[in-house]
This record gives sequence, structure tokens and C-alpha cells, in this order.
Amino acid sequence: MVKISMDVIKQLREKSGVGFADCKVALEEANGDLEKAYEILRKKGMAKLAKRSDKETNAGYVGTYVHHNGQLVGIAVVTTETDFVSRDESFQTFAKEMAMQVASQNPEYINIEDVPAERVAKEKEIYMAEVEKTGKPKAIAEKIASGKLSKFYEEVVLMEQPWVKDPSKKIKDVYNEILAKLGEKILVRNIYRITISG
Repeated sequence: MVKISMDVIKQLREKSGVGFADCKVALEEANGDLEKAYEILRKKGMAKLAKRSDKETNAGYVGTYVHHNGQLVGIAVVTTETDFVSRDESFQTFAKEMAMQVASQNPEYINIEDVPAERVAKEKEIYMAEVEKTGKPKAIAEKIASGKLSKFYEEVVLMEQPWVKDPSKKIKDVYNEILAKLGEKILVRNIYRITISG
């Protein structure tokens, strides 16, 4: 696989307005070719939608999921630009599905960018220490630690988690599908999980 430099990722971010992680994935798919990566993002409908980033999202829907025994509740506050879209059945279904995901998988953060840098650094440190004990060369140790970090994100970040209804997809794939379908800026603004313990 071609090594993707930070400069190229930054260039693609500036050109497309899309987040760091998605730019990196697109560049990896395109073997480092900036124009091809931009086309990949465009096909996903993300570059066009990112231009709406200055739009306000004052309409929305609070998705809720209550476990059958009433002892566990997932809540997802999802916002969009217009009342028209907030009343759309597919938008409301998406909000409810995010609430189900929250109840089931208990994510701590919505996006990778929300994870505090010090927590990421600490996780990396732990993984590097674990791998270095095996005596593997540093370059291989870093790759293994990077893989472990991706697994960590899948556990604690909503957008990186496998979707409970179809684990072949991540939540960010479901999110990108609803963005492309409805054509408005949509944000998962807050998530809450309430349980009765004991």
C-alpha cells in the first residue's frame, strides 16, 4: 500500500471539505492519487454535501430506543437544516437506529475527532509497550499498534462502530447513505445511554 502523507490528506481536505479519516481512506483506495481520491469522495456524495457545512441545523428529531424490559434507553439527537427533512420517515428512522446503536454498543464519542488527544496518546503508548515486548521491529510494532488503535475506535466511537443491524457496514456508511439520500447537512449532535444498574 502507498504511504499517504499528511500534506496530501490536508490538500484533499481543503479541496473536498470532508473529514480527515474519510480523506485518508479515499486516498488509500486511490493509491495516493489526489484527483482519483476526490472522485471517490464525490461519488459518495460527501464532497458536495460538505459545502453545506456553513448551513444551520436547527431542525431535527430525537431518536429513542427502549429495551423491552424498560431498563435501558438509547437516545440520539439528530439535527438537519429544514423541518421538511426532519419530518422525512427515513431521517427519523436513521435517528431511531442511532439510538438503538447507542443502547446496544454504548459508544463514548460520536466522531474520532471527539476523542481527547491525551486518551489516544495513552492508548498508543499501551499498545506500543505490548507489541515491543514481543521483540518485533519498531516499524512492525507501529503497524500492529495502529491496528489496535483502529479496534479501539470501533469500540468507543459511534461512527466507527459496526452497525448492529448489518455488521458488514460501519455507522459512518449508514450516515453517508442518509446524507446522499436527503441532500442536506445532517449531524448526530448528542448521544445518551441510560441504564438502571443493580
